[in-house]
Amino acid sequence: MLKPLITTALAVSSLSYLPLSYSKEHTFAIAIHGGAGTIEKHRFTTEQDKAYREKLKQAVETGYAVLEKGGESLDAVTAAINVLENSPYFNAGRGAVYTYEGAHELDASIMDGRNRQAGAVAGVKHIENPINLARLVMDKSVHVMLSGQGAEAFAKQQGMPLVENNLFDTKHRYKGLLEAKEKLDKVNQTSKDYQAAHQALANHYKMGTVGAVALDQHGNLAAGTSTGGMTAKRFGRVGDTPIVGAGTFAENESCAVSATGHGEYFIRYNVAADICARVKYQGKTIKQAGDEVIYGVLKPVGGTGGVIIIDDQGNISLPFNTQGMYRATKSNTQPTYVAIFKDE
Repeated sequence: MLKPLITTALAVSSLSYLPLSYSKEHTFAIAIHGGAGTIEKHRFTTEQDKAYREKLKQAVETGYAVLEKGGESLDAVTAAINVLENSPYFNAGRGAVYTYEGAHELDASIMDGRNRQAGAVAGVKHIENPINLARLVMDKSVHVMLSGQGAEAFAKQQGMPLVENNLFDTKHRYKGLLEAKEKLDKVNQTSKDYQAAHQALANHYKMGTVGAVALDQHGNLAAGTSTGGMTAKRFGRVGDTPIVGAGTFAENESCAVSATGHGEYFIRYNVAADICARVKYQGKTIKQAGDEVIYGVLKPVGGTGGVIIIDDQGNISLPFNTQGMYRATKSNTQPTYVAIFKDE
């Protein structure tokens, strides 16, 4: 017997929740994000706005094509994230921000909702697509997370080529580094304290991630996240992206989540796993659970960012407490949806 048709006006407000219509075929769907933060309309030219939307559309439709052919959610997530990693527009892969020393250190993780298997890498410098190495860690190693040179040694063992770190160089990210260091040095002149200076740095230097969540035709969920981290980060800083439960989480019994935002808060409040736990143990919808965590838990303590969430019925929720979040969705019952700003 078919479930009742759920109708939702797609023109309302920010379209942060997307219930799906049900049909005889299995529902399958995907959602992606390209980061949340201080994303203001007046800073975008018409050409920039179009370019970002086209890349988001390409990413979500690349992942959807995998699902449409009966492929696994893990493969759809990986394919979508690869598109974003290969674009200079987003803080992952080729668009990664710079560390304080002027290099790039990349993090990523992926999780299988069927059995909570996961793989993650942190602080890698010579991996073109970190999400692919995270997938190898999950599939081909006995570990969950590998870091730095060890992760790259494993990559070589698995036949993955290493690339020069300058592959990730971009002019606009370097400009961002110079601006951040100027602000840090200005505070340091009085406090001589990097920690205090970094606390004073604007939030948009501390954010930027890409991610995807998907439900395939077999009813399996998956989530993945990839990032270049925080502009001017030091001391081997690692954010929430490669940490299972903080930046990425998936289990078929509840939901799949990929996060973006100020990673220290997402680690401390175990954001991704908390959302799924509220769904699993409290019977909350993903909209209720996501809103409670993003608006009710994070925002009062200064945590900024957002998440993309999908459940085992293909419902999608996209809550964020910032001015914008690059995002897109597509399912077998809803057309491609792409948005950037809060009021879409």
